[in-house]
Amino acid sequence: MKRIKLPKFKIALLLCAGLFLSASVNAQEKEEKKVEAATTVLTDFSKMKESIPSELLAVTQGIIVVPKLINAGFVIGAKRGKGVAMVKRADGTWSNPVFVTITGGSIGAQIGVQSVDLVLVFKHSTSLTDIKKSSFTLGGDLSVAAGPVGRNSTANTDYKLEAEVYSYSRSKGLFAGISLNGASLAIDAEANTEFYGKAASAHKIFAAPDNSSAIVKTLKSTLTTMQEK
Repeated sequence: MKRIKLPKFKIALLLCAGLFLSASVNAQEKEEKKVEAATTVLTDFSKMKESIPSELLAVTQGIIVVPKLINAGFVIGAKRGKGVAMVKRADGTWSNPVFVTITGGSIGAQIGVQSVDLVLVFKHSTSLTDIKKSSFTLGGDLSVAAGPVGRNSTANTDYKLEAEVYSYSRSKGLFAGISLNGASLAIDAEANTEFYGKAASAHKIFAAPDNSSAIVKTLKSTLTTMQEK
């Protein structure tokens, strides 16, 4: 059998194409793991005795889940994490996830390194749909407060009146205190492009038809189950 010799530049192009395809697949898998991690966080929260009240989830219009937010510092602290945001549609179903980042610093009584599973519950969906390409600051642009706990906790809470965002966190390390005031939330455009295969604004992703991905369906069903308990 006669061998066909390819020019060196064609071989190089084929190798580059293969490497690019491999990198794209790996990047997409990375974002898929974030969605799966977000589902795990919600599942774990739902199993806790002092969980997010279902009444609060029933009236909320948006949610952000950040698995393994790193919170570290010695008097002056810093935090960094990546997660997903979703908004509730007019028919009560949840949108496709939009990837976000949270960064910030704080000054106060804190020491150590902490890995935190963070859930932010939003009273209005416009707080997320209006992000577009910019970002907003918790405690600055939007008021944030520690959320009420208990599956059926409705007494002595103000979640229908005052705070725009309610925070819930589960710590996995040693740390004295956590504050989200001053933390910045922004759209992770690169992660969205990798996951959905094309560039799209957060507004378009939120408004898009249901994604057929099994992991996205599982994330939505987990959240729906939490608010119905």
